[in-house]
Amino acid sequence: MTRRISWTLLAVLVLAQICYPLTTGATRAGLTVATVVLGWLLSVGHALLSRGPRVAAALVAVATGGGFAIEALGVATGVPFGSYDYSGELGPKLAGVPLIIPLAWTWMAWPAWLAAVRLTGGSASRVSGSGAAAGLWVRRIALATVGLAAWDLFLDPQMVAEGYWRWRDATPALPGLAGIPVSNYLGWLLFAVLLMSALRPLAGPSAAHTDRRDHPMIALYLWTYFSSILAHAVFLDLPASALWGAASMAVTAVPLAVTLLRARRGRDTRREDHQPHRPGVDATR
Repeated sequence: MTRRISWTLLAVLVLAQICYPLTTGATRAGLTVATVVLGWLLSVGHALLSRGPRVAAALVAVATGGGFAIEALGVATGVPFGSYDYSGELGPKLAGVPLIIPLAWTWMAWPAWLAAVRLTGGSASRVSGSGAAAGLWVRRIALATVGLAAWDLFLDPQMVAEGYWRWRDATPALPGLAGIPVSNYLGWLLFAVLLMSALRPLAGPSAAHTDRRDHPMIALYLWTYFSSILAHAVFLDLPASALWGAASMAVTAVPLAVTLLRARRGRDTRREDHQPHRPGVDATR
């Protein structure tokens, strides 16, 4: 049931994202809001159905609640992202922050976390030794942090190009990404570290492993990576953000894809090894 619901929501989300380049103006803004809400429902719903209310509540508290708090701080003071303002196209605001903005943090935080868990041996039952456990924790937080923060190299250029927010002072900026200060990306890194560091202690041990129920979230993460590259390079005329996002998010996405391919090949090999031998059939053919 968990996987069926998650796969269905993911399919609807993918369809909405495919429609995005085909729309303009108010329709595109409305589709943006709908996509973020769908993403939030997908991630929080998956956390709830696969691991229970504690994990879902922890995700909402640190990602949605924490995301709103740091965005409100940023709008009011310019810390840590830089001085910026939101337009009125993304729906209702509270403290100057559109209510969908912290939902976006949540949407990508959960699959980024699960991707990092999967990459650091999250299917293993135990890690022996305090040193090994500490090393695992550091690697996991680092991968999850980069996995989430790197997404902004796709997101911000796209949203700024649409006029959904703007910076009062956009210098210094990364090459090809005019209009967005480097402080914005550093702010994302800072908050992503805090978010991922808090998520595991609040969520409890069930957030420290992955299994088959998490396949829709892993698919969401890889879809976001590869579809963002394609959309920015081909449909949105944002080649610089396609390159920056591809290079940065690859730190988590590419090893994840390789890990999944190897696991699939291993399963196929084991399946072949367990095929019953039929007398009279040349196995070398």
